[in-house]
Order: sequence, then C-alpha cells, then structure tokens
Amino acid sequence: MIGLEQYLEALAEEEAPAMAVGGPSRRKTVGPRRAVPHRQNAAGVEDLSLDYQAVMAAAAEAGDDGLGARRAAVVLGWDSASASRVEGARARLKRLVERGWLVETKPGRFTLPTGQQADELVRPGGGS
Repeated sequence: MIGLEQYLEALAEEEAPAMAVGGPSRRKTVGPRRAVPHRQNAAGVEDLSLDYQAVMAAAAEAGDDGLGARRAAVVLGWDSASASRVEGARARLKRLVERGWLVETKPGRFTLPTGQQADELVRPGGGS
C-alpha cells in the first residue's frame, strides 16, 4: 500500500512542473527501443540493430551446437554471472526466434534457420 502511495506521489510530482509551466511535458515519448523486423520484411541482417547483428554473428559461429543465453550475454558485453543480464539476452534470442531470424532447436539453444546461409545473414550489406 505504501509503495502505491509513493508511486502516485512521484507521478503527481512529475506532472506538476509541466502543468506549472503551462504546457505539456517536454519529455520524449517512450517507444520501442529496439525494433526487430520480421525476417521476411527485412532486406538483411543490416536492418537489425548492432546488438542484434552481434547476436546473429555469434549464432552463425556457434553452428549446429547453437548459441546459449549466457554466451549471448557475453557477446553483448554484459556480465554473464548476472541472472538478469542472462535473462535479458534470452529475451533477445526469443525475440529473434519470434521474428524468424533464429530457431530454438532444443530448449535454450538457438541456431540459424535450416537452409539459411550464415554468410548472407551475418554480413551486413550481403557483400564482402
């Protein structure tokens, strides 16, 4: 109950300065930080953010063994001993699966879809 009261107070304080000035808040509207396009709607891996490109490269390097969340956290430059960071990496891997970029061959192991060339997925621009 106290947490809810504190939250409502903080929310009221946040809106108060904007109303005192007489205009809307100048804060940016929060939207999706990293949009991941569906594979069929993307020209190539270059449509992904740099973090997702790094994860795709690591998945290509892992080959048939697959990429795990702990290794993905390391690729992203995160502390792999932190459970929250590993779960964040797992969420990114799952998002890539949902969008058709990766497949989860067995629980916790993520690979490139069958028939996809690692070179065409991993090299930005599809060139050398």
